[in-house]
Amino acid sequence: MVTADARPLRRDAARNLERVVAAARELFAEQGLDASVESIAARAGVGMGTVYRRFPTKEALIEFLVAQVVRDSLGLARRALDERDGTGLASLLRGMGELQAAHRGCLRRLWAGLPSAERREFRSIVRELLVRAQDAGTVRPDLADGDALVLFWSLRHIVELTVGVDPDAWRRHLDVLLAGIAPSDRPLAHRPPTHAELDEIQARHSAR
Repeated sequence: MVTADARPLRRDAARNLERVVAAARELFAEQGLDASVESIAARAGVGMGTVYRRFPTKEALIEFLVAQVVRDSLGLARRALDERDGTGLASLLRGMGELQAAHRGCLRRLWAGLPSAERREFRSIVRELLVRAQDAGTVRPDLADGDALVLFWSLRHIVELTVGVDPDAWRRHLDVLLAGIAPSDRPLAHRPPTHAELDEIQARHSAR
């Protein structure tokens, strides 16, 4: 059950909060972050006062949703570590595709504003999953962790670009990505991105 803070909620208040969060997630996915609080309240079937009691501004509601997605992303990554057969990286990519498709309205804020501690943990897990996949022979040996991280960005952009036409297009794109990182005798021609370059790209993106 979601809560906007640490205080326990009455059952009816908890239900209203869940309705507001679900409505916000749906409307942000449909309309982007420009969706109004009034439309969110109407979709949730609650009054404006109910929304503002928990979220005094729309920005607070957006931050709450983004924080949820960050927690869910790390949860997926941690669970992928339980897979010991080299399939964890592919499982995480597929799970992140599902998660991003469900929260597509918040993706720009998710990747641009990912807190540094969570970003480091996510990258560390991806690096470990990549090593395991390479040891298991399921991923090409010259793939770097910077390459693997860019795969998640690629998924995010496909989700955003295709949602209005084909919400499941990212699934085929992921199949293509996974086929592309399968073991090959042909080496990659260009160097992978460094973590410093990835940080700069994210910083520039968040400044837009």
